[in-house]
Amino acid sequence: MENNDLSSRKTDHIKLAFEAQAQGLDERFYYEPVLHAHPEQGVIPALQFSGKILKAPLWISSMTGGAQLAGNINRNLALACKNFGLGMGLGSCRSLLTSNDYFHDFAIRKFMGDQPLYANLGIAQIEEMLALNKFDKIGDLVHKLEADGLIIHVNPLQEWLQPEGDRIAKPPIDTIKRMLDLADFPIMVKEVGQGFGPKSLQALAELPLEAIEFGASGGTNFSLLENLRRDEFFQEQFAPVAQLGHNANEMLNWAKELCQNPQNKVHTRAFIVSGGIKNFLDGYYFVQSLPWKTLYAQASAFLKHAMCSEDELMKFTEKQIRGLELAYTFLTVKK
Repeated sequence: MENNDLSSRKTDHIKLAFEAQAQGLDERFYYEPVLHAHPEQGVIPALQFSGKILKAPLWISSMTGGAQLAGNINRNLALACKNFGLGMGLGSCRSLLTSNDYFHDFAIRKFMGDQPLYANLGIAQIEEMLALNKFDKIGDLVHKLEADGLIIHVNPLQEWLQPEGDRIAKPPIDTIKRMLDLADFPIMVKEVGQGFGPKSLQALAELPLEAIEFGASGGTNFSLLENLRRDEFFQEQFAPVAQLGHNANEMLNWAKELCQNPQNKVHTRAFIVSGGIKNFLDGYYFVQSLPWKTLYAQASAFLKHAMCSEDELMKFTEKQIRGLELAYTFLTVKK
């Protein structure tokens, strides 16, 4: 049997040799093959986030699958978090401010176990609720979902391009500061596909946020998505707007400067790098490059598999963890 296996493997090598030519090196890492054996489970350092333990620095970023799909998607994602010790943010919970019709689609704590779970509202909805002195509705939403905190997504370009978009009347930083004064739960702030410029990133980092999620350019571009919903004339005129923003590498460098300069007052507890993260090597690179508590996040990759089946999502997540184990064992980031 062993000889047959060996023969089969050698035959595979011959057949695949021409397809397996080097395609270029990933020059972000030093590869050290002689210093460690193959990794065992547990090689990834656990970290504390929002008062709970993550078994890997991987966050499932906020997303939505539409009213008919959201419940099953959220359930599958919650189960993946429980099984692999991850955390996640819900898609926009705006509808729950006025109706409980879709509450069961978001009420996934029973599937999550004790992993970090965050509710999610847009800056326009937060601004509106505070203007109407209805902060209690926001607090009730967070507590009703048994969430650990709230994500505020800041998306002025998306709202401006969206046909039904809301108008933001105040600088978001002022609304976020007021929320921090009122809330008895942790708050994260994220962008949705354009990222934050250096002044915005610094202004946020000076606040006692649980995390800042980059939401950088490189993944789903929701401004572009909304522009594609407009009439042809509008699309043509405002197409350049959807291409504004910053990628994760740009934001990484600004975040490094913030954290390494002792004159800066960085009070945010963590950064979550998202936007254009294609695989676990991208994630590992960002986590290891920033001298602060750092996670990486993916949305569309998890959404794709969560829409198919629970089994497929578990297989995908397991491969992400196995890949991270390899990275933590054999790779160091070139500084």
